[in-house]
Amino acid sequence: MDLTHLDEQNKPKMVDVSDKENTTRIAVASGMIEVTQEAYDAVIANTAKKGPVLQTAVIAAIQGAKQTSTLIPMCHPLMLTSVKTDIEELPELPGFKLTVTAKLTGQTGVEMEALTGVSTGLLTIYDMLKAIDKGMVIRNIQLENKSGGKSGDFTRV
Repeated sequence: MDLTHLDEQNKPKMVDVSDKENTTRIAVASGMIEVTQEAYDAVIANTAKKGPVLQTAVIAAIQGAKQTSTLIPMCHPLMLTSVKTDIEELPELPGFKLTVTAKLTGQTGVEMEALTGVSTGLLTIYDMLKAIDKGMVIRNIQLENKSGGKSGDFTRV
């Protein structure tokens, strides 16, 4: 099997996408963070000492998606045309589910951007609440669906 990120001498390389067709590409990723009731209540009441947790997490998720190529070595720098976020409150957990949708028209997909956005947003929630709860658990960071490109569409079932 040929590995796409290694050259003929087994040296790492970034894949050449210059011959690929520009298509609209969309990826949706999600993840969850489980927190204590005290931490959850602080977020909902907006009383966390570091400021507005969910609003900051949204900004971090967008920034994380935009910075993916500086964090993941083989990712191409991309001109994202849209990064959307949604945070669902999960009082029964307690915790939060973050969903990030990344979009562009280009020659390579945006799955890593959506996944990095989710990771960064959830890590920001952790950072802002760690004084209250050091036992938070981040989990289920996953690609939900993607469309566009040569490999076709994917939807998690």
